Amino acid sequence: MTNLTVDQLRQLNMYSIYVEQPHRKLFTLNTLFDADKTEDALNVVQAISGSPNRTVAASYFMRRLGMFIAMQFTNLAMYDEVWDGEKNHLLFGAKEEYGKLAVSTFAVADDWRYVEDDERQDVIRRILAEECNAVIKQIRTVTSVSPLTLWENIFGFLLWQYHVLLSNPGTEYEARADLDMLKDDALWKGIAPRSLFASYLKGCEPSALLNTEVRTTCCFSKDVPGLMQCGFCPLK
Repeated sequence: MTNLTVDQLRQLNMYSIYVEQPHRKLFTLNTLFDADKTEDALNVVQAISGSPNRTVAASYFMRRLGMFIAMQFTNLAMYDEVWDGEKNHLLFGAKEEYGKLAVSTFAVADDWRYVEDDERQDVIRRILAEECNAVIKQIRTVTSVSPLTLWENIFGFLLWQYHVLLSNPGTEYEARADLDMLKDDALWKGIAPRSLFASYLKGCEPSALLNTEVRTTCCFSKDVPGLMQCGFCPLK
């Protein structure tokens, strides 16, 4: 357990992550993994977001979760801390943002903990396996959305965060070490044949890919009422 700083809370809030209980609770991460409730959870996401179908809703949800994943790696590089709570502690609720209801993430502040140097690689792999890959596989049991689309929804946020972290002398060393691990094929064993993030980066530095058509799939944000086509879209 660790105490989140004011700066950490501000960063989390900027990425639609809150540490209070939601006024309108929708479901937990544990609920999403319940095979009998996965479809209902995505139907709720579809209703809140106004998505025209479940495929778009699934992509929308993964973009929202992608912000949480990005903050996991940001907190790791900046503070040597990550969220490491039980699945039923990670809630998704309806919250008004910029005049429109959105699916936001709610966590328990006590669930962030310090990460020792010798466990850093294991923590990164756990995030990839349990908070990314497992969610993607579960979502795809009820919709035919491409797994690459969902991974790229996460990577778009990681790309920006690593641009910021690598540009800051105070976080450059830790961010570079974490990024190197994310690009290591061995870390992805059992998840993918090779590092999907390395494939996404195509040998480039994150900063070099800003405002480029780095994606190979469309995230469908253009199909969600109130949202626009994302800056990385290959359909431009």
